[in-house]
Amino acid sequence: MQIVESKVTRRKLVGWLGVLSLFTMAGAAFKPWKNKNPKTVKMLTQDGTLVEVDATLLASNSKKISDKELQNWMKSK
Repeated sequence: MQIVESKVTRRKLVGWLGVLSLFTMAGAAFKPWKNKNPKTVKMLTQDGTLVEVDATLLASNSKKISDKELQNWMKSK
């Protein structure tokens, strides 16, 4: 009986890595990148109308207003 040693040559390794990368790119091509239902936030404008704004367009501001500031804002309009 003969023992056959399998040699992994550099060419075979690079070839298999190329095939694997092609499958990865083909899978990424079929993956939907855009979200079909964008997240919206309901906000109240100064004139009192309710509008929906895309959440990605909002700046992340960590400062919150106080109750007094909100009441003064509503009274001034």
